[in-house]
This record gives sequence, structure tokens and C-alpha cells, in this order.
Amino acid sequence: MNKKLNLLLFVLFSVALQSCFVGKKYRRDATQLVQPDMFRAELNQKDSGSIANIGWSDFFKDTFLIKYIDIALKENLDLKMAVERIKTSQSYYQQAKSQFFPSVAISPEVSYNSQSLNTQFGQLFGERRHLVQYGIPFSLSWEADVWGKISSAKRASQANLLSTIASTQAQQSVLISNVAKLYYQLLVLDEQYRITESTIITRTKSLETSKALKEAGNLTAVAVLQSEALLLNAKSLLVNIDNQRMITENALSILLNQSPHKLERTRLDLQSFSHELLYGVPYDLLKNRPDIRAAEFELIHAFELTNVAQASFYPSLKITANTGLQSVDIDRLFSLKSLFVNTVASLTQPIWNKRQLRTQKEIALANQQIAYLQFRKSILNASNDVSSALALYQSQTEMMSLKQQEYNAYRLATEYSQELVNYGLANYLEVLRSQENELSAQLNYLNANYGQLNAVVDLYRALGGGAN
Repeated sequence: MNKKLNLLLFVLFSVALQSCFVGKKYRRDATQLVQPDMFRAELNQKDSGSIANIGWSDFFKDTFLIKYIDIALKENLDLKMAVERIKTSQSYYQQAKSQFFPSVAISPEVSYNSQSLNTQFGQLFGERRHLVQYGIPFSLSWEADVWGKISSAKRASQANLLSTIASTQAQQSVLISNVAKLYYQLLVLDEQYRITESTIITRTKSLETSKALKEAGNLTAVAVLQSEALLLNAKSLLVNIDNQRMITENALSILLNQSPHKLERTRLDLQSFSHELLYGVPYDLLKNRPDIRAAEFELIHAFELTNVAQASFYPSLKITANTGLQSVDIDRLFSLKSLFVNTVASLTQPIWNKRQLRTQKEIALANQQIAYLQFRKSILNASNDVSSALALYQSQTEMMSLKQQEYNAYRLATEYSQELVNYGLANYLEVLRSQENELSAQLNYLNANYGQLNAVVDLYRALGGGAN
């Protein structure tokens, strides 16, 4: 009776010791990590609203773009692999939680033993003995979480799971951004193709006019050759644009997990964003940016592993128990007399391997510092992404206005030059230069338009939009 009481007291004492936790608890130092002036001073915004809080299906208005983003989120191979990594992390987390419970095993067995006649017992009996034994043993093993090592390992595994989820959300946000950018690039290329086709028609007529003027003696052969060269230049530009369209369609098809094919789309002039480009306060980046969340969870993971390394210096308390049935006669196996019990409680204190434990702790501390620096870096990168996207949007918007004015000026210059040539008051080369500059200004305007659309998409992603 005293033995059973002592065992019970030992177990209760072990459970009570589980509250003795030598590890630290993770706390985010928000004042150190998040600064109120993370964005450039000239881009400061008082409104706490953010476009990141708008779902991607509401943020984008183009029906074809919304369809392609939806397909990509369901079918993209990289995103599917990320989901499988989440499943792996979930399994490790479940395994870590199970460490709080004892492990139990059953091992039905049959053993046969025949001793050598040349051994001490063989010579003592004078004959070979044969022993067959049957058994159904149960084994139980449990380690008390005295110093919080198992708890820290569980929290580390949980942080790793959350980091994997956040990383997948970040990948989703980048995928949405890439699909939108490729789609807008297609729209720009379509518009460039249309303008170049129109230019080819105009330059073909211009070449015919220059040939007629040469026949009339009003132009030289040089002007005719210049007109022909400009026409050939426009045709080669059209070939290049068509090739770029095919390459862009192929890239977008791959993101959709589809073989390269022609993709339906609307027009560039139909694109708009009805939402004001609010970007909120810097602190929101911590909750909106999935890559920042992932970096912080990695920091927590490293922090808890440091606790595990620290707890390894302290003694571990294990209880093992074996019970079951054993008998040399299978008919008597299920008798109460066949029951056996063996219980061992052990306390193991590391002594000679402390250099190994110290090395593990030093590595854990170094990894924790690396994770901390990576966390800080992710916040700095986020502030840079937001500031750069805002600056790009502003510059490209201004560039569009200037390029539109430039195009209008060259268009009028082309018209006036042509009239002056008709009256013999100007050189035809001036017409050709104006035509060339007019096309260049149109294409540059479209590039600025594409840059503006890209900046909006980059800002949406930089703020964490599309991650949920």
C-alpha cells in the first residue's frame, strides 16, 4: 500500500512541477519595430483607411481580370505546393501537441528459448530445456513538462505553422499582383498594336504622296527613302509588339496552370479604380502584410526554440510503465496470475554533454537574432514598397499628362508641316520628323499609363491587399 501511495505522490509532484517554466514569453516591442514616420514625409496621410482592406474582387473592376485571378488562385501550381506545405506544418504541430500525452503501445509476442548445454545452467540441468512463453505486454511512457520544454516546442511548432500560412498568403498576394500586371501589359500592347497599325496606314499614304511629289519635281529621292524607312520601321515595330503579346499571353497562361493560348480581354481605356488610394497608418502593415506576419512568426519560432535549448540544461522526468499478461501456457495466458506490472520513474540530469547543450543554445540564440533582424528588414522593405509605389503612381500620372500634351503638339506640328510642304514653304523632312515624334509620344504615353496601373497594383500588394 505504501509503494502505491509513494508512486501516486510522485506522479502528483511531477504534474505540479509542470508549472515551473524557466523560459521567457515572447512580447512584441511595437515602439521599437513600428515607427510613425515609416513613410516618406511628403507622402504622409492622416486617414487610417487603406485599400488593403478591400477584397481583390472588389478592387479590380475588369471582369476578365477577375476571372483570371480566380482561376490562378484555384489552379496555380506554386500556390498548390504552398498549401501542401501548410499541411506538412499542421502535421508537425499535431505531433508537438501529442507530446503532452503518454505514448502507449501493445506488443503481442511469443518467445522460444533453449539454453546451451555448455553453459553453467546447461551443465546444471544436464539436459536441454525448451521454454515457450506467450505474452501481451502494454508499455506506457510519459515525460513531465517540468521546465516547459514541451510547451515551448509546441509553441514553436505552432509559430512555424502560422508562418507557413502567412507565407502562403503573401504568395497569394504576389500571384494576384502578377496576374494583374500581365493582364494590363496585354491591354497596353493591344493599344500599341492598334496605334502602330494606324501609323502604318498613314505612312503608306505618306510614301505614296512623297513619290508623287518626287515625280512632280517637288521632292528629292532622299525624302522618298526617308518615308520608306519610316514605314519599314513601323512594320518592324508591329512585328515586335505582336511577339511581345504572344510572350505575355504565354506567361499569363502559365500562372493560370494552362497551356499557352490566346486570352480574352477588354480595352485599356476601360480600366479604372473607383477607390481612393488610401494607404493608412504604418502600424497597419504589421497586420496587413503577410510577409511581415510570417517574419514575426519565424521570430517566435526561433524564440521558443531558444527556450527549448535552455530547458535542456535541466533534469528531465520520465515515467515508464509496463504491464500485461505473460504465461508459458497459452491456456493460462488470460488468468489473473499471468498479470505483471513494472513501473519506473527516472530523473535524468545532463552532466558530461553540457558542451553539446551549450552549443545548441548558442545556435538557437544566433538563429533568434537572425530572425529578429529579418523581421526588422521585412518592415523596412514594406515601408519602401509603399513609398516607392506611391512615388511611381504620382510620377507616372504626371508623365501621362505631359506625354499627352507632347503628342498633341507633335500631331499639330505634323499637320502644319504637311500644309507648309503642300505650299512649298517647308522641307518634307520636317513632316517625317514630326510623324516619327508623334508615334514615339503616343507609345510613351501608353508606357506611362502602364506604369500608373502597375503602381496601383504594387501599392495594393505593398499594403497587403489580396492576402485574405
